[in-house]
Amino acid sequence: MPRTVGVVTVARSDYGHLVPVLQEIQAVPDLELGVYVAGSHLATRFGRTVTAVETDGWPIVERIEMLLDSDTPGAIAASTGIGVAGFARAFARRRPDLLVVLGDRFEMLSAAVAALPFALPVAHLHGGELTEGAMDEQIRHAITKLSHLHFAAAEPYARRLVQMGEEPWRVHCCGAPGLDRLLRLARLSRAALAERVGLPLRRPTLLVTLHPVTLEYADTAMHADELAAALSKVDGDVIATYPGADTAGQTIIERLEALAASRPGTRLVKSLGDEAYASLLREADVMVGNSSSGIIEAPSFGLPVVNIGSRQRGRLRGANVIDAGYGRNEILDGLRRALEPGFRAGLAGLVNPYGDGQAAPRIVEILRDVELGPRLIQKRFADAPPA
Repeated sequence: MPRTVGVVTVARSDYGHLVPVLQEIQAVPDLELGVYVAGSHLATRFGRTVTAVETDGWPIVERIEMLLDSDTPGAIAASTGIGVAGFARAFARRRPDLLVVLGDRFEMLSAAVAALPFALPVAHLHGGELTEGAMDEQIRHAITKLSHLHFAAAEPYARRLVQMGEEPWRVHCCGAPGLDRLLRLARLSRAALAERVGLPLRRPTLLVTLHPVTLEYADTAMHADELAAALSKVDGDVIATYPGADTAGQTIIERLEALAASRPGTRLVKSLGDEAYASLLREADVMVGNSSSGIIEAPSFGLPVVNIGSRQRGRLRGANVIDAGYGRNEILDGLRRALEPGFRAGLAGLVNPYGDGQAAPRIVEILRDVELGPRLIQKRFADAPPA
């Protein structure tokens, strides 16, 4: 019997990272793939991106509706609970041999919590990282303690997982699988990309990716207003993407809609799709916001990034990242520096600290070969040696 591997995807933000893993699993004869789709993938207000999963032809075994139509703290907490119940019903109907989750979303936490009573081993991608400004920080580490295998994106993160008490044999440093896909995607020409986004892509071309800083959600309006004020003083075309399904995310959407209505050459999109997004990483002159994409993916394209605020604080970063505060003048200073010709020229040959684009084969080899049974399920806390 083939070993069944369930993979959870909850948003466009994780899907691109998971596609290379899905491809590798499907290519292995003795593995059977099943995809669990949940979260904002199924929400119309976020572009119903499940259509991308369907179009790509992956075997969807369950669709877990879990998001309430609200972004208040209470609604996020309740959505997490709904997700636990939904994944529990899904696993009761069809329990895979292994479950793969990625990152730090509350929807992923729901899947990992639901797996626990089923003695369902969980493999976690992108553990050990830090995002000190967001509740994702606690969620990621909680998923680590609920997981049985760990696939870290860089050596410092692998060491941190061991520091958290995970047995070293469970921890594997494989790199970021999202790079596997991004580096291989066909790219649109600048003219085709301009047609796709509906802008001429005048230079400088800015890619804007702002998400709520969930531990500072009361300040979301200020964060978005300051970014909008800075962008209103910059020439060129701006392509802004929707934030994720986080507390106060609607506030950012409203501010970006107002910016798009008032600033010529600004376009707000719910989802660009992988091909257009990868093409923008190549064609943009700068990314500005607080997305992990600027930290993990942009270095592979030598793309300057103005990283705003505390959301990504603590993450390993390349020389392409310029950290800025929340104020409009700080953002403008970062943009001016990023747009200096010498800054981008200095990024030639930049090595991405998140790997070489060969992560997925390493991950799937371990998923195929790891021994299932009590040793994998029964976790022991590995104490650090005495000082």
